Amino acid sequence: MSKLTVYHYPKCGTCRNAVKWLQSHGHELDLRHIVEAPPSPAELDHLVTQSGFELKKFFNTSGEVYRGMGLKDKLPGLSREEQLELLASNGMLIKRPVVTDGERVTVGFKEDEFAAVWG
Repeated sequence: MSKLTVYHYPKCGTCRNAVKWLQSHGHELDLRHIVEAPPSPAELDHLVTQSGFELKKFFNTSGEVYRGMGLKDKLPGLSREEQLELLASNGMLIKRPVVTDGERVTVGFKEDEFAAVWG
């Protein structure tokens, strides 16, 4: 099995559950603290492209930072580059965990999705 890179926030229960799930399924993990070392705009661009998801799926829309910055109304007016810069500037804006093996990418933790991709 290939090593998975997991961008996570250790205090986040969802992240802890995702990490436990991956470890229990035999994956070797490279854990990256999403706040202390958020992915760069280029890394994020690569992750978004590989995931096949829309960029907006990478935003933590339920987070305090997102709401506090009023991003629901601002995002549609920002370019892709501006949105990537914004995500890279604050790891709390990124929906977590983000898991990748270099080819596939998942965002957030849903057990059935993890089973389909990482099971």
